[in-house]
Amino acid sequence: MRSDRQRGRRAAPRRDPTQGSRWRDRKRYLWLFSLIIPILAFSSVIAVKLTGLTILWWAGPIVTFGIIPAIDRIIGSDANNPPGSVLSRLQDDGYYRWVTYLYLPIQYLSLLLACWLWSDSGWLAMDFVDKLGLMLTVGGIGGVAINAAHELGHKRARSERWLSKVALAQSGYGHFFVEHNRGHHSRVATAEDPASARMGEGLYAFIPRSVLGGMRSAWRIEGRRLTAIRRSRWSMRNDVLYAWMMSVTLFTTLVACFGFTVLPWLIGQAIVGFSLLETVNYIEHYGLRRQRLPSGRYEPVCPSHSWNSSTVTANLFLFQLQRHSDHHAHPLRRYQALCHADDAPQLPAGYLTMVLLAMFPPLWRRIMDPRVVEHYGGDVRLAALSPRAEHKVVQRYSDQRPLPRAVASSSNSST
Repeated sequence: MRSDRQRGRRAAPRRDPTQGSRWRDRKRYLWLFSLIIPILAFSSVIAVKLTGLTILWWAGPIVTFGIIPAIDRIIGSDANNPPGSVLSRLQDDGYYRWVTYLYLPIQYLSLLLACWLWSDSGWLAMDFVDKLGLMLTVGGIGGVAINAAHELGHKRARSERWLSKVALAQSGYGHFFVEHNRGHHSRVATAEDPASARMGEGLYAFIPRSVLGGMRSAWRIEGRRLTAIRRSRWSMRNDVLYAWMMSVTLFTTLVACFGFTVLPWLIGQAIVGFSLLETVNYIEHYGLRRQRLPSGRYEPVCPSHSWNSSTVTANLFLFQLQRHSDHHAHPLRRYQALCHADDAPQLPAGYLTMVLLAMFPPLWRRIMDPRVVEHYGGDVRLAALSPRAEHKVVQRYSDQRPLPRAVASSSNSST
């Protein structure tokens, strides 16, 4: 019998009418810190011009994987939730929407600036290493833009869904709009979901599996939708084709304006951007598995199927993506109203720190694999196991307790 913690209960904000009347979002204006990421390209130019230190072309990686994780560690976590009585008012506050909207124009101004510099049109001389640092900085901006697209793409307003595709165009990852909303959310933490990582699977094996699997899945999903309404999948009604054409148009325009010299850098920053997104996917559901019911269907999605973190700083920069269980429970809920789930498995650090750890698979497995085993009460066979590493992982972590036949069968079939 699995405990309540293992099953995972949805954490609901407390409903106290008197508390709601006096509640204020103490982080209201701190959400503007999320706009620091897209201005890093401009900051690099200014900093290099003023100091002459070319290492500052690498401001993106330095800030994203150095400064922010350090501040995140110092400030710590905030597991407080808004009272239930204020959620509707909080959701309807247009200020929070404009914070996400503002990300996009700064994102594209940064891309234009980078192309100008890559084409050697700028007033600062840059060598290959400098341009590489700028590429990583701009790729990081595009990667976090996918997170902004994730926030916008879940909303019902047509304008926000279109803006989501615009944000994805820089990384050439427009199919994410289809696959994430209509694929990942229904198949999360199952063997059928390419974006759910398995225990024992390294990041560098996961990324190509998720990228290719996500593209194939998005194409199939759109194909089924268009077939149902008797439309050709080879038309601009196909959201996948439409989004990809936005990227082709964007890259073609930039090459026409700045020359072919910018094309390798555009491709490089796109790879950096979607690889950052896939690394976050790797973290969010690593080793977690929904079990099969006697009916053959998977159990409902619960908080226990997503890794969470409520560190303050990373949540401010990532539009509270770290409260991931509540996002899966309420996909339409806006970032400012997402709640901490007490019963969700908690990461030892914020997402940006964990992204850095994931880049070193032995270190990642040493830290995370025991946490997966602990989450399943010692029964490692209940976890999502990589087929290549299954025997080794079970041999290392199995507590040798026999599982009921139905549970053992469902665990094996899910891997």
